[in-house]
Amino acid sequence: MYKIVKKELLTNNIYLMDILAPRVAKSALPGQFIIIRNTEKGERIPLTVADTNKENGTVTIVFQTVGKSTLELATFSVGDEVASFVGPLGRPSDLVLEDEEVLKNKKVVFIAGGVGTAPVYPQVKWMREHGYDCDVIMGARNKDLLIMEDLMRDVATNLYVCTDDGSYGFNGNVTKCLLDLVKNQGKEYNHAVAIGPMIMMKFACLTTKELGIPTIVSLNPIMVDGTGMCGACRVQVGDQVKFACVDGPEFDGFLVDFDQAMRRQRIYATEEGRAKLAYLEGKTHHGGCGNCGEGK
Repeated sequence: MYKIVKKELLTNNIYLMDILAPRVAKSALPGQFIIIRNTEKGERIPLTVADTNKENGTVTIVFQTVGKSTLELATFSVGDEVASFVGPLGRPSDLVLEDEEVLKNKKVVFIAGGVGTAPVYPQVKWMREHGYDCDVIMGARNKDLLIMEDLMRDVATNLYVCTDDGSYGFNGNVTKCLLDLVKNQGKEYNHAVAIGPMIMMKFACLTTKELGIPTIVSLNPIMVDGTGMCGACRVQVGDQVKFACVDGPEFDGFLVDFDQAMRRQRIYATEEGRAKLAYLEGKTHHGGCGNCGEGK
């Protein structure tokens, strides 16, 4: 069992929790994720690691209440325990594995949309701790939906906040903000990381491709069981079939077929749709890894 030691409501349906899981906290790197289960027979919920505290042995998660399991998790309080907390899973961010000399020459911009701010934060924090500069563009539909602004401001070299409705910060979405920075303010970037809703990442990549900025995206939003067995996060990356949970969650954004991935999400939403995808995709429907394990 894993104890909840902190719970915070970030906005009307987005929560932050610190979970006591020393072994996960010690091992997790930016870009990786965990799988949490509320009860022994509960649904598996994959969530990106939003932060770690190795001294306290805690792992920070941020989740939005979109289904039964996340609604149930939101009812848990400080002192309560969840049944399972598996991780770290997935590949770490390429940035944390990059050669130091290469990283020194990168001019990095992070583009965070909505809840995507949570997985962006540990990467930006890692960059600051290791002496690398980076800019961050974070956005939401309106001011009330912005999360973790103060935390991000503490670690980003420059933070640009924008809202679709112009209620706070730059008036426009994250891609318009990026265009303004590059074309009107003379900013130069040679590496981008975009994390947020699928549609946001699609248009972020279209924009960065126009600007000639290589871009990495995280496909955590399409994961379901986190092992590849369900086939939910199957995605076409260039000429290869990949699975976000076992091959990612980060991929070259220019190679991801976002339109296909979003169509699959809609089909996968029903039992009949899942059966149809399994039939059509055959042996390529799932890609189980068999490497998942629990550890305190």
